[in-house]
Amino acid sequence: MAGLKPFIALVVILTAIGGKWVGAQVNHVAGGDRGWNPSSEVGSSSSGRIFRVGDKIWFTYSATRESIVELKSREEFESCEVNNPIRMYTHGFDGVSLREEGIHYFASGNPESCRKGLKLHVEVQPQHEIQAVAISEAMAAGPTTPSASAHHDGLSYVLFVGSLLCFMGL
Repeated sequence: MAGLKPFIALVVILTAIGGKWVGAQVNHVAGGDRGWNPSSEVGSSSSGRIFRVGDKIWFTYSATRESIVELKSREEFESCEVNNPIRMYTHGFDGVSLREEGIHYFASGNPESCRKGLKLHVEVQPQHEIQAVAISEAMAAGPTTPSASAHHDGLSYVLFVGSLLCFMGL
């Protein structure tokens, strides 16, 4: 029976992750604690962050004064040409799912606010592919607590649940 537990854990983990890296969806807040406004230095709040396919950017702003537009090109972004957006967000609290790799351009729908720096471009990286080595190392380590890195949270949770099921005899 002892040899069966690691096998069950491996099956649970592989089933749960489906062969792909299961990073918890990372939620990024544009502008940090201040939200989406000219005083928040929106661009600097995203510097150093890694955006991946499946992550979400949250925009909080005054819907009576602002809106968010997603632009097609760097030229539109730099010149604050916001009249022909790909998408427009107007609710005041919008979560934008990053579904595709590449550079995404967001700006205030108000050209004047955009020119004052209320704009954000993010480079979205692909999701990680999980490697068999990572699974075997994680299984050898046993149950874990979520790590500091948000991209490891999902795998840690799956490992914890899989291990718990094995130790319960399921």
